[in-house]
Amino acid sequence: MKISNETKIGALTSISIVLLVLGFSFLKGTNFFKPGDFLYAEFNDAKGIRVSNPVNINGYQIGSVYHIDNKDKTLKSIIVTIKLRDDAAFLIPEDSYAKINANPLGVSSVDIVLGQSSTFLKEEDTIRTKESAGLLSSITNGVGPAVDQLKATFQTLDSTLKNINSVFDANTKNNLQNTIANINKLTASLIVSAASLEKMLAEQSGSIAKSMDNINSFTENLNANNNKINNTLTNIEKTTENLSQADIAGSVKKLNEAIIKINDVLAKIDSKEGSLGLLMNDKTLYNNLTNTVRSANILLDDLRTHPKRYINISVFGKKDKSTPLSAPLNENKP
Repeated sequence: MKISNETKIGALTSISIVLLVLGFSFLKGTNFFKPGDFLYAEFNDAKGIRVSNPVNINGYQIGSVYHIDNKDKTLKSIIVTIKLRDDAAFLIPEDSYAKINANPLGVSSVDIVLGQSSTFLKEEDTIRTKESAGLLSSITNGVGPAVDQLKATFQTLDSTLKNINSVFDANTKNNLQNTIANINKLTASLIVSAASLEKMLAEQSGSIAKSMDNINSFTENLNANNNKINNTLTNIEKTTENLSQADIAGSVKKLNEAIIKINDVLAKIDSKEGSLGLLMNDKTLYNNLTNTVRSANILLDDLRTHPKRYINISVFGKKDKSTPLSAPLNENKP
């Protein structure tokens, strides 16, 4: 049986149409051969979400938007059907929620934020939802507080300027000008003082130079006598070393013993023991010695005055019969 070309063309056209529909459906996220697992989410605002837009958890795509439909004719509730991927089983806690992430510069998506429940959603369950602010709303919400803060800043600045105007009245401005004038005068005086100081230093430069010369001479003398100073320090060091090595304790001990002996001798002298003690303390011995010395003086004076009484060498002379002295000649003088 021979098939006509028209039949072949018609069959090929039909197959192409079927493949086109299936491919378009596949691109939209519809799979006629493997229906997969589905979840439902109810939003008040779809925010431009489209079929085949991705569904993500923590940035990882777990499925796509399969279908979008309104719950009633009021369009106050939008039902979004989520088709999960067929190549893996996902455990989504019951307290998780979905939100629409609108992206005007790219593809919008549905983001699922995982909860902490130990019970997980099942197929055909409806996940909770939360409305997320769009890009314009986020910008508006961020700009609003900034505008309020800017208004408060302007109000504070206005109050500050008013206070400044109230403080700087005519008298205050005049006082401020006078103060600035005084500061200028003070600056001029400081300049004059600096010039005078500079002149004085210039006049005294000779004296300062002489003082520096004297200091240099002194340091040169110290340098020239450095050896002598070193020798002196060496001698002092040797002396201190000898003193440190000397038996000072033994010397002090011997000195103490000598002092003790001297004290014993002085005690004996003071105690009338021995000749020195009697001589120092007995008046009788002192009087006897005094009388003996006096008698010896009388005898010598009498011998000097009347020598013939004691020595007679003259053949024709006669003996001296005068009275002997009874006191030294010095005592007889008035």
